[in-house]
Amino acid sequence: MQDDLKGLIKLAHDFFISFNYTLSIAESCTGGLICSLLTDLPGASQFFKGGIITYWTETKIDILGVSSETIKVKGVISSETAIEMAQRVRKLFYSDYGLSITGNLGPTVMEGKALGLVYIGISKEGQTKAIQGLFTDDRLKNKMAAAKLALESLLKF
Repeated sequence: MQDDLKGLIKLAHDFFISFNYTLSIAESCTGGLICSLLTDLPGASQFFKGGIITYWTETKIDILGVSSETIKVKGVISSETAIEMAQRVRKLFYSDYGLSITGNLGPTVMEGKALGLVYIGISKEGQTKAIQGLFTDDRLKNKMAAAKLALESLLKF
């Protein structure tokens, strides 16, 4: 694991443990990578309640509870969908923070939106935010970069 990524994960661990906050994650385009990275270091069980991979659109709607209207109007790759995913996963797991990611890491265009476009949602009680990222490398590099941006954004939130 890259030293900067390992340091970022350590910072996340330290933050959540020191403040006794909990976290849950809903991932789409990263396919569980963020959950995996957080659990690469020991101690994640002290704050990480769990995650759900909602790769398929219907899973976002049927399991996570994202509004079908949001997806119909704004698309799966949108800040609105990322926000709903973060809010819903936080409520589903009864956690203090919810983190989500949705996007298209390539190689084909989806919804007429740019390749490498991702949206990250972060939610805590009374506050939710979306962050946009755009990556131009190959799929696997985009996946790692998107996961890293999600963790960085969570810590800045």
